Amino acid sequence: MMRNLVRGGIAGAAGTTVLNTVTYADMAWRGRGSSDAPAQVVDRLARAVGHPVPGSGDTRDNRLTGLGALSGLGVGCGTGVAVCVLHRAGVRMPWWLGGVATGALAMAATDLPMAGLRVSDPRSWAAKDWVADAVPHLAYGLVTHALVAAGEKRS
Repeated sequence: MMRNLVRGGIAGAAGTTVLNTVTYADMAWRGRGSSDAPAQVVDRLARAVGHPVPGSGDTRDNRLTGLGALSGLGVGCGTGVAVCVLHRAGVRMPWWLGGVATGALAMAATDLPMAGLRVSDPRSWAAKDWVADAVPHLAYGLVTHALVAAGEKRS
């Protein structure tokens, strides 16, 4: 079981690297700024559990930015673990469907907390916003699912 958890975490980390690469390439191509939504989610969650992020001004903002990025890595690795456990339990899909499902799972794991905490309302997003969110998550899903499936074949 531990091997599956590690393999899933590694697959999720690789997928997250691809997601970040696609996102940063899009930012460079279109000249768009980075999102502060992950930092806002961390801020609202930290306040909700009674442990606000310490500091003020730039120091606090920088902590929230770092924690937001780390939370994305956590979601990516955690999603990889979940997919690996499901795969090991017998949930098998063609590569393209598994990739889409894995990407959708990761996207839901980031977008639902944003919506629930009222950081952003995906219902109000324009098509370009959805594309900017969906394409990197699809890339994440394809890579993560492929590595999980390849690791299973080697075991």
